[in-house]
Amino acid sequence: MNTKILEFFNTKYPFNQDGLQEFARSFKLKTYPKGHLLVHQEMVTDRLLFLEQGTVREFYAKDGKEMNTRFYVQPQFINDFFSLTRQTPTQKCLETLRQAQVRELRYDQFSELLKKYTCGHDFISKIFESIIEKKEQESFRHFSLTPDELYLDLLEHHPEWLQEIPLYHIATYLRMTPETLSRIRKRT
Repeated sequence: MNTKILEFFNTKYPFNQDGLQEFARSFKLKTYPKGHLLVHQEMVTDRLLFLEQGTVREFYAKDGKEMNTRFYVQPQFINDFFSLTRQTPTQKCLETLRQAQVRELRYDQFSELLKKYTCGHDFISKIFESIIEKKEQESFRHFSLTPDELYLDLLEHHPEWLQEIPLYHIATYLRMTPETLSRIRKRT
């Protein structure tokens, strides 16, 4: 039984247990090597992905440039939920930064579970609310804080990222050069 998914739901989204056991059992565990693209641009997301172990970065790429938008280091869902639920192409990329264990559930299986159990619709609503809230907070911080304040904010909200993520990736997330990040780290 996949206890990390059950733990995730019982702490983050404590829904009715109706269907939760079946939902958790439906996931298949896969291991991916460092540098594997789990999701790439223009792909229609066809699987619900739960990061069980490892490190994943979310980024956008255009004209050979990449901009990191999020990192995942703890057990959690890592999908482009808009692409998944609307079955439209994504603009995001998800890449493993080290070997990762990911539990996957095919979209057609997920859809059947949503039809069978009403708690699934609550899950989707709560996920979207959480994503919107996090994106709004991050956008505000990125545009209202100085580079030094951005780094201090990262220390406060995501200290685990500094342990798991290469600094050049952190720099692009903070929208600064690695050299600027290095200077800020020395000052703080």
